[in-house]
Amino acid sequence: MESSPPVRHAAGRQRAERHCAWCGRRVADSGRQGRPRLYCTQSCRQRAYERRTAVQRGGLPEDAVVLSAAELADLRDRLFQLRCAAEDVVTAVDDAADYAELRKLAVQVVDVAVQLERLR
Repeated sequence: MESSPPVRHAAGRQRAERHCAWCGRRVADSGRQGRPRLYCTQSCRQRAYERRTAVQRGGLPEDAVVLSAAELADLRDRLFQLRCAAEDVVTAVDDAADYAELRKLAVQVVDVAVQLERLR
């Protein structure tokens, strides 16, 4: 995953933009000192806790990724969308499409990839 651009703060310090450890959405900077927030909402924090406890009970390694059947199907669908978008770009190049069409298709690939980055 590509790192986010640094964000300037009042004291001149730079911090990388943070994303929720559960859903991947941007976590707003609270402006407070101390430990930075890991989750965007209490709901995401709770889901992460439930996952950690389920992993511990199941004897899985801590870095295991557990997906429900529905989440796996959704992930496969989004991967298929990404492949189709990329194939559209290749087809357009083979057909000597103009710049505007290629740009439109490339933006589509980026949009699908951004959605794919959010695993949950």
